[in-house]
Amino acid sequence: MSIRLYIGNLPKEEIDRQDLQAVFAEEGDAVTTKLIKDRKTGKCRGFGFLTVNNDEQADQIIEKYNGHLFKETPIKLEKALPRTKGEDNEDQAPKAASSSGSHPAPNINKDSNRREKGAKKSRRGGGGNRESSNTNADSDAIRPDPRWASELEKLKQMLAAQTTN
Repeated sequence: MSIRLYIGNLPKEEIDRQDLQAVFAEEGDAVTTKLIKDRKTGKCRGFGFLTVNNDEQADQIIEKYNGHLFKETPIKLEKALPRTKGEDNEDQAPKAASSSGSHPAPNINKDSNRREKGAKKSRRGGGGNRESSNTNADSDAIRPDPRWASELEKLKQMLAAQTTN
């Protein structure tokens, strides 16, 4: 089973896949690279992928090449997370398997910030009143953060007690 490694901190300039492949030439033909480029400019987006044959080889390559200088910048190697269902292509920077942050990311409902799949914004004039067909988006937007729900409930009770006095 092949293992994909994320290569980060690549210089954001015009570089070729062959330049990146040359860094890992010692590992032989069993290692393949993919450089992610901007479609418009053709310049590197700052990351790429390395595919190796097995987990042991992946660990050895990470240990050997993590911090290795490529065009005067130290590259960062780590195991790539598997693609999620929503990703269509590899042009979106993946999140690394091991996060360096000590605080967990807040749980945000991503659907409330996005338009429905079929809904498109009109580019023509006539920007009158529009009502959202998704009424659940409004109720999702006012849900309190669960970490502060108990504090919010106390504040509501205090406010209710003040208004009745």
